[in-house]
Amino acid sequence: MAKNDRANFGSKLGVILASAGSAVGLGNIWRFPYETGNHGGAAFILIYLGCILLLGLPIMIAEFLIGRRSRANTARAYQKLAPGTHWRWVGRMGVLAGFLILSYYAVVAGWTLEYIFEAATNGFAGKTSGEFISSFQQFSSSPWRPVVWLVAFLLITHFIIVKGVEKGIEKSSKIMMPTLFIIILILVVCSVTLPGAGAGIEFLLKPDFRNVFLSAMGQAFFSLSLGMGCLCTYASYFSKETNLTKTAFSVGIIDTFVAILAGFIIFPAAFSVGIQPDSGPSLIFITLPNVFQQAFSGVPILAYIFSVMFYALLAMAALTSTISLHEVVTAYLHEEFNLSRGKAARLVTGGCVFLGIFCSLSLGVMKGFTVFGLGMFDLFDFVTAKIMLPLGGLCISLFTGWYLDKKIVWSEITNDGSLKVPVYKLIIFILKYIAPIAISLIFINELGLIKL
Repeated sequence: MAKNDRANFGSKLGVILASAGSAVGLGNIWRFPYETGNHGGAAFILIYLGCILLLGLPIMIAEFLIGRRSRANTARAYQKLAPGTHWRWVGRMGVLAGFLILSYYAVVAGWTLEYIFEAATNGFAGKTSGEFISSFQQFSSSPWRPVVWLVAFLLITHFIIVKGVEKGIEKSSKIMMPTLFIIILILVVCSVTLPGAGAGIEFLLKPDFRNVFLSAMGQAFFSLSLGMGCLCTYASYFSKETNLTKTAFSVGIIDTFVAILAGFIIFPAAFSVGIQPDSGPSLIFITLPNVFQQAFSGVPILAYIFSVMFYALLAMAALTSTISLHEVVTAYLHEEFNLSRGKAARLVTGGCVFLGIFCSLSLGVMKGFTVFGLGMFDLFDFVTAKIMLPLGGLCISLFTGWYLDKKIVWSEITNDGSLKVPVYKLIIFILKYIAPIAISLIFINELGLIKL
């Protein structure tokens, strides 16, 4: 694709909402609440905010400048900026990470459609706590139901991707992100006004600083989608006038706002019926349906509306992320192998359906088939979240902080000197020294090489 033929986002709002949509996902509404519950509530949030500001945003800016400067997919970006070097493998690793993450992420995303269906058909009504547990276990281990929803979710994602950057990604982001905010605000109001909700609010606002720092840093990187090529790919569609620093701060604020509001939905509701905040990943798919039924037991219609809206919110958050993951791989195939956008998207969707089926079956009928003791779903999660993403974030900070010509870095961050960026030197210092050390600590801790 010729440089001047490359697609662009059509507006500043589109840039921010699409980039925020890439970052906002299941990590905000599914993972953030149970990590907060497991690690001291407000203490986790405070450290998380610090990690976003001091580590996440500088690395996001670095990804943005790599993408916009190269005006290419994440694999070619490093080839253009560092020709003839091994840095090209960083971009290729990002493409592979995006593909693998989309394959297993779509499994969980598909679950949200099942739960929308269950909520909409009033399937939660009258169930006991034990029935919610057995219902989820039967569904997630089923050989066909999760696969149907997995395929449906990937087809929705595919439809948006083939529409292109402006008519597909940007247009869908402008619809889904405001809708997501409206739903989440309605749910927050409903949740914090429940009897006994004050204990949940106190949990979110009262710090308990114990064993929290590394978990908060890990969540910050996971939540912002750093190191998987999404932000780099989207930035290649930015115009030269886009303010990278301001965009990164806007995305960081939106992403964090959604995550914290998710906490204000979940914890007041959970505390109001005596559910513990450290219920883990099951908090969303087992505990919360039970919470909704108990919290609004006196007004069944509110339990119905709350449940439908919550899982619709979860599905939209998942969709904004699957779109960005799909685009990483689609753009790579489209540009590197001269395929039409439609054919590239079909290959990605087909490949993800194939791998996604194995990931889904590994939670049920293929549970006995393991690699290094892990089923396919858990293997993909481990390889991407604990190896590829930390390595990607580390390489991005080292590439921008140490390898890339400082004139290029300055030119991109300041838009050729037209913008004043008072924190420019701080950004460079973090990328050169602070971020590599912090990411390395997360990496070795998550792998279990050293327990900190």
